[in-house]
Amino acid sequence: MESTFISFLQTPIGELEIIADENSVLSVTFNDVKSKKTNVNENEISIKCKQQLQEYFNESRKIFELTLNFNGTDFQNKVWTELQNISIGKTISYLQLAKNLGDAKCIRAAASANGKNPFAIIVPCHRVIGKDGSLTGYAGGLWRKQWLLEHENNIKKQVSLFV
Repeated sequence: MESTFISFLQTPIGELEIIADENSVLSVTFNDVKSKKTNVNENEISIKCKQQLQEYFNESRKIFELTLNFNGTDFQNKVWTELQNISIGKTISYLQLAKNLGDAKCIRAAASANGKNPFAIIVPCHRVIGKDGSLTGYAGGLWRKQWLLEHENNIKKQVSLFV
């Protein structure tokens, strides 16, 4: 049985808990319940994830370069892979996500898989919004979703200044 390693990162929108094994990142979640916090037991992968997230929050990283362990159903894995195609500073609707997956009728299933994303921020489920442009459905809270989208618009503006 593989060991798991845990890192924590304080961010402007709360503490993130990073769990990794010897080969990949297993999850990145908001740690809103302080009593659940365990001792830090980092490894190279959890530290690399933490560093890349710090760079993201410092507006110096647009793309994450991490090995993620997608441990979901085939459909969830397909949704989580598709989410990674949404560029920073862009949003799509849940309907568009379902269409990108090949079937507009799978909108509810796609939204459900989106909500079960185990990789907050890294797999950008926060970039999926309502068809009318409204912010809906973010497991980390809508205030975080709004903050992340505004943050990413700032990153996008900075990058375009240098292109």
